[in-house]
Amino acid sequence: MNAKPIGVFDSGIGGLTVVRALSARLPNENIVYFGDTARVPYGPKSPTVVREYAMQDVDFLVSKGVKMVVIACNTVSAVALDVVQNRARVPVVAVILPGAREAIRATKKKRVGIIGTVATVNSGAYAHAIRQIDADVQVFAQACPLFVPLAEEGWIDHRVTALVAKEYLFPLTLEKIDTLILGCTHYPVLRGAIAAAMDPHVTLIDSGAAVAADVEAALDEKKLRNPSRQKPNLEFYVSDLPARFAEIGERFLGRTMGRVHRVSGF
Repeated sequence: MNAKPIGVFDSGIGGLTVVRALSARLPNENIVYFGDTARVPYGPKSPTVVREYAMQDVDFLVSKGVKMVVIACNTVSAVALDVVQNRARVPVVAVILPGAREAIRATKKKRVGIIGTVATVNSGAYAHAIRQIDADVQVFAQACPLFVPLAEEGWIDHRVTALVAKEYLFPLTLEKIDTLILGCTHYPVLRGAIAAAMDPHVTLIDSGAAVAADVEAALDEKKLRNPSRQKPNLEFYVSDLPARFAEIGERFLGRTMGRVHRVSGF
């Protein structure tokens, strides 16, 4: 059981930032990643559709014999966590609660901003998670739907990205926040543009590292750590365009990823 992989899924490429954090913190763990690239993005879709997609995504990971499921998609974490928990039959870690905890630790003024997809922001999941922990924290949310395609186009340092970031984030600058949650796993790739549009004293919270810490704690609690010192196996599956996923994904993963497999039926 301990040698079985951790399953990670996302609507597309962004979840590779979580895989990167997991590999850095848990270098012995085998990982299976699924990106639903045929149906990305999930953010603008209805909660009903996202829940249907989440069921199919987790069923695929379960078929690969995973010992844990990590939801690397903020949209799924916001509107379909219960679906994944009910179908996975293994421990599940999602991105929202770890990111909320990290933001509460970071904020000094108890003024926290959240940026994410339309679905994530409309769900209020981050605000709810934060207020459950500390009701005194004020939360300000902003949907940034164009950030996902900009990240996937690789327009990291493009002037268009800088202009879009300033436009989206200007309302949050007026709220005098001191902490900003990057509430989508694509957004860390655009960290430079986001930081440039904010006050330099604002702390940016990338939930990937927080998720990795929660996964480590869950593995220890369940005694599921992989004791092997052999090089871990990382497998990547997508529902469409493996070559494009590999080309763009290495920017998110921070390393070469080898072969990417296409899965039919999505």
